[in-house]
Amino acid sequence: MRTEQRQDFDSPWKEALDAYFPEFMGFFFPDIHAAIDWSCGYTFLDKEFQKITRDAATGRRHVDKLVQIFLINGGETWLLIHVEIQGQPDTVFPERMFIYHYRILDRYNKDTVSLGVLSDPDPGFRPGPHVREHFGCRTEFHFPTVKVLDYKADWEKLERSKNPFAVVVMAHLKAQELDLGKGEERKQWKLRLIRLLYECGFERKNVLQLFRFIDWLLMLPPELEKIFTEEVHKIEEEKDMEYITSVERVGIEKGIKQGMLQGIEQGMLQGIEQGIEQGMLLNTRGVLLEVLSLRFGPPTVDLCELVEGITDYETLKRLHRSAVLCSSLEEFRAGLDRKV
Repeated sequence: MRTEQRQDFDSPWKEALDAYFPEFMGFFFPDIHAAIDWSCGYTFLDKEFQKITRDAATGRRHVDKLVQIFLINGGETWLLIHVEIQGQPDTVFPERMFIYHYRILDRYNKDTVSLGVLSDPDPGFRPGPHVREHFGCRTEFHFPTVKVLDYKADWEKLERSKNPFAVVVMAHLKAQELDLGKGEERKQWKLRLIRLLYECGFERKNVLQLFRFIDWLLMLPPELEKIFTEEVHKIEEEKDMEYITSVERVGIEKGIKQGMLQGIEQGMLQGIEQGIEQGMLLNTRGVLLEVLSLRFGPPTVDLCELVEGITDYETLKRLHRSAVLCSSLEEFRAGLDRKV
């Protein structure tokens, strides 16, 4: 169950789009990004988009976003962002883009720009415009697309980029290239990407957000997970930035050992007891975040920080039970807000 969810590419792409929409536009569609007045903000129109796609389920895996933006020239428009994440070419892709486009126009009478991001691994999948013609009546719909696979040709440029979506693209490409049977190679590339997060000078929040994306896509075999965690800790010591390991589950054993060392140094039993208590808190937080990840996808940065701020063991136990029984992440968060 865990493997299937971790390799389900749509969840991390959704999270990355929500967290880094301006950076997404700057990376994939720089000309459009330059025409947007970002000082006016932007709004995700998820409810509006759900209304027009409710009866258009295709069974294919993709990520769609409808976003309201404002242009530098004062105009308003909507952007339809469509990310194809399926493993095989989809011959109806242009038609689906056209259907979504005209449904937005028909229902809301809004100018809409439809954009396609093709993240499949097939270099030959290059959909053109949607064209229909009969008895002289012709419809022809063109829309801009980018192919994630194309960015692999200039890997050095990706590594030099300060745009967070360069990390997203690198993690995605390596996840496609290296299956779980190539665990050691995956681990090495995963560590290389983690090191880039620090070398690029990203803020703590971005490091945590991008780490979750990398961790979600580049899953490792269990026997390599512990080695990977130790290597990440070495990177953090080297960079003097303890970001990731402060959120990752370090386990009750580490807390106990820390407490014993503290107790020996201080010559007090209290140090050992505090270490055991701290270890229990760390372990319970970790289990809670793991349950949320398995049920609803990787927790966001703000949710992790809320959980990490809880220092009462009984509260964490009640939240763990809620994470197991609740029907949605929204329900869990409502209970979390009441408890903290």
